[in-house]
Amino acid sequence: MIQTNHTMIRPGYIRRKTRLISINIILLIVTVCTCLIMLLYGKTNYDLNTVIRVLTGEQIQGANFAIATLRLPRMLCGLLAGLAFGISGNTFQTMLRNPLASPDIIGISSGSSVAAVFCILVLRLSGTGVSIAAVTTGILVASLIYVLSKGSNFSGGRLILIGIGMQAMINALIAYLLAKASQHDVGAALRWLSGSLNGMRIEDVPALFIVVVIFGIIILCLTKQLQILELGDEFATTLGIKINLIRIILILSSVFLIAFATAVTGPISFVAFLSGPIAARLVGLGAPNSLASGLVGELLVLVADMIGQFAFGTRFPVGVVTGILGAPYMLFLLIVINRRV
Repeated sequence: MIQTNHTMIRPGYIRRKTRLISINIILLIVTVCTCLIMLLYGKTNYDLNTVIRVLTGEQIQGANFAIATLRLPRMLCGLLAGLAFGISGNTFQTMLRNPLASPDIIGISSGSSVAAVFCILVLRLSGTGVSIAAVTTGILVASLIYVLSKGSNFSGGRLILIGIGMQAMINALIAYLLAKASQHDVGAALRWLSGSLNGMRIEDVPALFIVVVIFGIIILCLTKQLQILELGDEFATTLGIKINLIRIILILSSVFLIAFATAVTGPISFVAFLSGPIAARLVGLGAPNSLASGLVGELLVLVADMIGQFAFGTRFPVGVVTGILGAPYMLFLLIVINRRV
């Protein structure tokens, strides 16, 4: 009997595993191709040989500035930020068992945003100072939301409600700062708030790369525990999972990812919100989709950035394009959830 059950289960397991690996490989290949397209095409198009020569350090007049100074930092920051947004968004949605539990919905991204706007408009800071303030405040706001939602026992629904309330309060504060600021300074703050890859520098890459690698690997290593948490605290406790420790590690790792990515690119809207559900549809329900979510996040940012640059007569920041994509899905999701209730 046991042998028969094993024989029946194994083919399904192999199919799911093959699908998961295949989808991740396809997403990786498409991401690499998208990165190459970003380096090859722009106002001036270059062939692959020229791009390779520039990336290997050869000096080519005109090409070095366009490829190494403008396109390469833009591509790398979009790649890393998309990976961070995708993994962190999926982690929150899976852990809290709610597709609305995305960092840009529950106030974490807004925490970084209000600090950046305050630094730009009030303190007249830029660059590193804004990034440090954005990261620190994002972490503090996330910690406050978690503490307020914990109570006697942790509740995902309570965390989402408190996060949405926190986001509303922070957005009101951002609106107040914009209303009181001089017109000369408002432009810079609005450009940052829209989420943009314009003006990315190669100096922005190393810190973001280190954070994404460290905390991304932590989340990927805890994927199995994350899937068990999705089944409920009682089931996780029965299997011997230290739910409080695992949950804190996952939340902190996700917050660091979202805060650092937001500090570099601004709050690129709906990438964290969309990546997990898209990845889940691709790899299949129940399959581990943390890596696929990161790859989908990368593609969303890079493709949206190219659409914003070349698809219209006017160039739009990447956050505007992702907002256009994400807003209808959010309305659809709210309608579906309302019908279930």
